[in-house]
Amino acid sequence: MTSEPGSLAEQCERSGTRFVLALFVDLNGKPCAKLVPVRSVAQLEKEGVGFAGYAVGAIGQQPRDPDLIAVPDPASFTPVPFVREGLAIVHCDPHVNGRPWPFAPRVILKSLVQRAADAGFEPHVGAEVEYFLLRRDASGLVPADPHDTAAQPCYDARGVTRMYEHLTTISAAMNALGWGNYANDHEDGNGQFEQNFDYADALTTADRVITLRYLLSVLAAEKGMIATFMPKPFADKTGTGLHLHLSLTSGGSTVFPAGEGVDDANGLGLSPTAYAFVAGILEHACALQAVIAPTVNSYKRTRATATASGASWAPSRPTYGGNDRTHYVRVPDEQRIELRGADGSANPYLAVAAALAAGLDGIKRNLTLGAVGTGPDSAALPLTLLHAVDEFRADPVITGALDSVGEGVAEYFAELKTSEFYEWHSAVGAWEHERYLTAF
Repeated sequence: MTSEPGSLAEQCERSGTRFVLALFVDLNGKPCAKLVPVRSVAQLEKEGVGFAGYAVGAIGQQPRDPDLIAVPDPASFTPVPFVREGLAIVHCDPHVNGRPWPFAPRVILKSLVQRAADAGFEPHVGAEVEYFLLRRDASGLVPADPHDTAAQPCYDARGVTRMYEHLTTISAAMNALGWGNYANDHEDGNGQFEQNFDYADALTTADRVITLRYLLSVLAAEKGMIATFMPKPFADKTGTGLHLHLSLTSGGSTVFPAGEGVDDANGLGLSPTAYAFVAGILEHACALQAVIAPTVNSYKRTRATATASGASWAPSRPTYGGNDRTHYVRVPDEQRIELRGADGSANPYLAVAAALAAGLDGIKRNLTLGAVGTGPDSAALPLTLLHAVDEFRADPVITGALDSVGEGVAEYFAELKTSEFYEWHSAVGAWEHERYLTAF
């Protein structure tokens, strides 16, 4: 069910909640929370709850800094009795010294939603959450379902049926929350699944992606499985995306369809505003990748050369097209566009914020597109995370999205990701042993 309006205490009483997870994520998307008993919920709503920010992780604090205060958003109240009886989640906006914290991803997205509102638009987002269900055995990571070995397992009715208990538990949870789960399927990799829910406003959808990841992780672990959103857990299998379906309304009326009497030069049924939005995303795609594909592992998905099924389903160039899943931006119909560059490691708040910044820049500058199937001249998506960070640093629109609440966030993020790349680069692994140990 959708949360009813009212104070946290009122919502707890209506739902039979006894404990609330006051939750937010860091820049990497790590969920952080304190468990608050219902007797203290009124205090939580009035004062928030404190965290040592440096201990949280990637959120821009040092040990000497004052507490990070997580201020709950009552509209995000989400009972989750299917995890634990009497438990609920409320998403929070971190503050420091009484002001929204610039390094908090949810705060950043709210700023971009306001920027869209200032331009006359309301952004709406749908998200396709893909993930693998795995377990460990003597050989390492393997699909949790030992019979999931087909060369092309996508949509296999038997694979879905074998995971019936897990899939239906998650589906029932989403529908109980009013999310509108409408499909659950086996994806293209062995052990890979996707569970879809209705689109909503940008902030609500980002909250739901975080909540769903939490539900999947916790409920899978209780069954002895690992739910992972890692972009490319297996070299020979399809990677995991977080495809984002984006649209805009203005005063509640959609602005993406071309409408009668509008010259649709590109032939995809979109308005000039929508085409300009797409053009903005394509122009900033290389920098955008640092935010929507933010890990070393991400670039093993976008640069995949072969998979067991024969397709990677991940774009390698910033192009656009109609109902064609090989493009960076797919236009499935005149109501929305699908951004296919994001992967399962993306922080949904930052991913949506950066995509909005790119699209709104396209509208502001009235950018135009080339022929269907093309993109910016000679562009290719970055080869590695380090290349993506270089593009990010050079793009004031995408860095400006992360700096929308305060300066320094974009550079902090860039340093975080540069360090991640070099930490990986410094590690010595099995590939190097096999290639070099006795080669000379």
